[in-house]
Amino acid sequence: MGRFWSLLFLSVPILGVAAFVFAAIPGGIFANHWLPEDISQHGAVVDKLFMFILYLTGVVFIVTSFLMFWFMWKYDADRNTEPVKYLHGSHTVEIIWSIIPAATLLFIAIFQMDAWADARMKYPTDKATGFKKPPLLLVTGRQFEWRMQYAGEDKIIGTPDDVHLVNDLHIPVNEEIVIRIQTQDVLHSFFLPNMRIKQDVVPGMKQHIWFEAKKTGTYDIVCAELCGWGHYKMRGRLIVQSEDDFREWMASAIAEQNKTSLNVNE
Repeated sequence: MGRFWSLLFLSVPILGVAAFVFAAIPGGIFANHWLPEDISQHGAVVDKLFMFILYLTGVVFIVTSFLMFWFMWKYDADRNTEPVKYLHGSHTVEIIWSIIPAATLLFIAIFQMDAWADARMKYPTDKATGFKKPPLLLVTGRQFEWRMQYAGEDKIIGTPDDVHLVNDLHIPVNEEIVIRIQTQDVLHSFFLPNMRIKQDVVPGMKQHIWFEAKKTGTYDIVCAELCGWGHYKMRGRLIVQSEDDFREWMASAIAEQNKTSLNVNE
């Protein structure tokens, strides 16, 4: 009966290897499910890093799983009549299995430095002025929606002529966008799967993210942090438009905002 459990345990690495292979094959049955379509200018770097870590952990998983199966099979208590032998540890083995994981993690940390720098360190600059690029809009997470606040005609966020939307984020294609994000209540996580962007939004912190879309279309915005009973409802739309369509939409939104403000004042 002991070997039956060994074989049952063996099914875990076999199924794991199958899932690993399907996930690793480009264009396989998990295409756009394992990782959604990449529309970001720098998303390929993130995907390559993800796949590298997947291959690395996949090999470790396979080796350790089959070693565990082998020991379970070889030293099955029903078939092994030899007395149990107790070992009191080996400093050499402990040092080896401490150094190897540490070296692996250090290698990954160095390997991903460029991806981290592009996503979090190299703040975009305005080509016209040479200064830091101002944010296109302010995104505020709250239970349970995303509020978008675009600068109006004065190009300044936080003035009365700002354009306000809920859960719809409009951006132009082929242009590096800076967004300021914040939370009104609890911890949220602003996640654009197709842009390979995910940033925790921490109460009390002023944070910025930047990215460049290379394809028009409508994509998901989700909250990747459990933020309360209505977390499942916190979903929005990323609407990537051509430059002309975006300018036209922005002009229309500003006009509508001005019209609404005029009616309120009257």
